[in-house]
Amino acid sequence: MIDFRTEPSRYRHWKLEFHGPVAHLIMDVNPEAGLFPGYELKLNSYDLGVDIELSDAVQRLRFEHPEIRTVVMRSGKENVFCAGANIRMLGKSTHGHKVNFCKFTNETRNTIEDATQNSGQFYMCAVNGAAAGGGYELAVACDYIMLVDDRRSSVALPETPLLAVLPGTGGLTRVTDKRRVRRDRADVFCSVEEGIRGKRAVDWRLVDEVVPPSQWHDRVAQRAAEFAAKSDRPADAQGVVLPRVERTEEGDTIRYSTLTVELDRATRRATITVNGPDAPVPTSLDAAKSADFWPLRMARDLDDAVMHLRLNEPELGLWVFKTQGEAAAVLAYDAFLEAHAGDWFIREVRLFLKRLFKRIDVTSRSLIALIEPGSCFAGTLAELAFAADRGLMFEGTRQGDNHKPAAITLSSLNFGAYPMGNDITRLQARFWGEPQSIETARAQIGTALEADAADDFGLITNAYDDTDWDDEIRILTEERASFSPDALTGMEANLRFVGPETMETRIFGRLTAWQNWIFQRPNAVSEAGALKRYGSGIQPEYDRNRV
Repeated sequence: MIDFRTEPSRYRHWKLEFHGPVAHLIMDVNPEAGLFPGYELKLNSYDLGVDIELSDAVQRLRFEHPEIRTVVMRSGKENVFCAGANIRMLGKSTHGHKVNFCKFTNETRNTIEDATQNSGQFYMCAVNGAAAGGGYELAVACDYIMLVDDRRSSVALPETPLLAVLPGTGGLTRVTDKRRVRRDRADVFCSVEEGIRGKRAVDWRLVDEVVPPSQWHDRVAQRAAEFAAKSDRPADAQGVVLPRVERTEEGDTIRYSTLTVELDRATRRATITVNGPDAPVPTSLDAAKSADFWPLRMARDLDDAVMHLRLNEPELGLWVFKTQGEAAAVLAYDAFLEAHAGDWFIREVRLFLKRLFKRIDVTSRSLIALIEPGSCFAGTLAELAFAADRGLMFEGTRQGDNHKPAAITLSSLNFGAYPMGNDITRLQARFWGEPQSIETARAQIGTALEADAADDFGLITNAYDDTDWDDEIRILTEERASFSPDALTGMEANLRFVGPETMETRIFGRLTAWQNWIFQRPNAVSEAGALKRYGSGIQPEYDRNRV
């Protein structure tokens, strides 16, 4: 069982140091502390356990340390920055674990970039030693890279010549799209084992600056201070401590403070029921600044549930989203998030919700939203319905049930606060090519739209009354379970993202296609393949046919 819950006192691979407005995030991987037995994490190589800690550290820096304006990522070891993903781990892992590992790694790096772009917390990387493969990809997630000019330190993406795979956690895409490295130079860079160093690395835009060893520490401190001076983060604000997410497991039920997950292994389905607010909106901004603030607590619970299901329950291919509670309570919190959008804490909560919904968007599961009497698909929680592949609504009321008819209610946050990876809202994706439908929906903000109206406005897939509801849901779930999981993954990944491409959508699209394919090819993973023979001194055997 892989647990994504951690905290600094439990870290085995990362250290944090604080120097006024500058934090140093130091990678010092414990070789003996791999997530699974059978490999050593030598040379600051990493596995999923290392990335879980990194993700937690990045999140805590944003919420617990508003005073931090620059984060310097560096190595805690001499002469090596990071050797990338551990090859022995990759050779021993299942295909599904490898791909999920790459996906989570990318999401963490996107979070680093999001902090620089939207939170005023600038990430720079100080590369002292070799940064190879995923090590360089870690550096490229930062927006400024410094490289010591000591004839030993270099940057490299050697996966293609060494491992018969590719820099699939965003490396290729970030080199061309973010660093703007010329295509032919990128081809050379990705084809040499030894990497590139010194002035050439700057000329090719692989790094931003090379520094003589004698000036290294002073120059890093100088750059960190310069970036910190440009930030709008408050110098004197009190951070919000993030306690460990609590959950209990009773048989096939997982309970969090804001949601419940029911596992049905017979139908290969997980039902996630999110509870609306259990407390009124805080009376002041200061009163909101707590890990108990409902939008933050719900986001942390749901984020943990998503990652738990992704890695630990891979056969549950259908996720059903439900909600229960008062729509008015959700809308009141949305109004609070909108009214205080300029505050650093509220900004972080909104950005976290954005990243959570993005994580759901790229999850390789069929997503169904069931909008029933007593549900609260309103505002922020309505994003779950719009993220789903299908949204089904109960028409009218159930016999003997005193709940009001099911409804969807929009808030202003549905129109820009939570963009997808392609930088458009889920409503824009839903109504691609129909700008008038967006404006029609916007005019309904605050109105509880029952089945007929929700259908007329295009916000749901189908509506069924009490007579047909149970049968239609059963038929849908049985049909979905009968399809090929691979075909569904490809279909859903294509249909969820319409319109513009961004660096982020290209990374995940290429991850889905390239890595799913290459990680199953014998050239990489057979007993005679590159991953299995790496370090043995025996050349891998390749099927030379181009496919």
